[in-house]
Amino acid sequence: MDMTENLRPSGAHSTDQEPTSYPYASPYASPSAYDGTAYNSAAGGYPPPPAYAPTTGRRKAKRPVALLAAVAIAAGVIGGGTATLVGQLNGQDSAATGSGGAVNGTTVSQSSKGTVAGVAEAVSPAIVEIGAASSAGKSTGSGVVITEDGEIVTNNHVISGAQQIQVTLSTGKTYTADVVGTDPDKDLALIKLQGASGLKTATLGDSSKVKVGEEVVAIGSPEGLTGTVTSGIVSALDRDVTVAKDDSGSSGQGQGQGRQGGGQEWPFEFGGQQFNGDTGEETTTYKALQTDASLNPGNSGGALINMDGEIIGINSAMYAPSSSAAGSGSSAGSVGLGFAIPVNTLKADLDTLRAGNGS
Repeated sequence: MDMTENLRPSGAHSTDQEPTSYPYASPYASPSAYDGTAYNSAAGGYPPPPAYAPTTGRRKAKRPVALLAAVAIAAGVIGGGTATLVGQLNGQDSAATGSGGAVNGTTVSQSSKGTVAGVAEAVSPAIVEIGAASSAGKSTGSGVVITEDGEIVTNNHVISGAQQIQVTLSTGKTYTADVVGTDPDKDLALIKLQGASGLKTATLGDSSKVKVGEEVVAIGSPEGLTGTVTSGIVSALDRDVTVAKDDSGSSGQGQGQGRQGGGQEWPFEFGGQQFNGDTGEETTTYKALQTDASLNPGNSGGALINMDGEIIGINSAMYAPSSSAAGSGSSAGSVGLGFAIPVNTLKADLDTLRAGNGS
């Protein structure tokens, strides 16, 4: 609708009407007041004219005004619920999370939509640092809060073999967590905070709609640096990534989750080659999203997020070319080869994890 168009219909203010000639009774008086008998005795035999003539043009003039009001109201509704409407229009209803039930959470404000800063501000409160202690030492990973009472999704290898789990929120508050369920075949785990309530939660998106080249944001705790934000794109889909299935470890380097902290990376196989060490004999393979968003040790279990602020993957592995050198640790950092478990894999597995199965 052209807002510059003159909304006044032609003839709305016509002055060529005869004020004394009205061959119809006023529609604003009762029928009995103007019956034929009442006015047959009046001078001229005609009813008196109404105070104004409701011409057809004037009645039409009110309709565009009403339409404008309706548009203004609709605009107000859209402005207040843009994130929800955009998700529905794109077929990305975040409430549909498969058998795992609805998991709704953070949304990006309209003014910050499509920006890294906006995504980081909206989603960071739902990303936590996970410290796992075992007989092999301590390690650091990340996790994603999906319920207000403290359900957190992470990688199985982050907490595998842990004897104690401490979780630190973005606010700095710490909780002790218990393992609810694990699925080594998908490298996923669900933990639950003790005594938590009112937490900020993440929105799980739809990884089936992800396209190569889409911008993404990664949030986690690389090397214990809580709430670190990096960005990039989705560089490939459906990569077959193979990781160790449990904490048995390999190459004599300690337990699986230990390689996620202390300057060592989680080993994985891709394209017939092994990276970051030996994955061992017990392995599992899954289809992963590949990203060039910088991932470093400690990002495992954290979130890969689209520009609408929805979780599209759980970061799980990264390649560091110098990791094979003894003592080199993660000094080389990310080289743009990171992998994330698609969020649809997580949503399909939530019921299993909540039931404590798959361990």
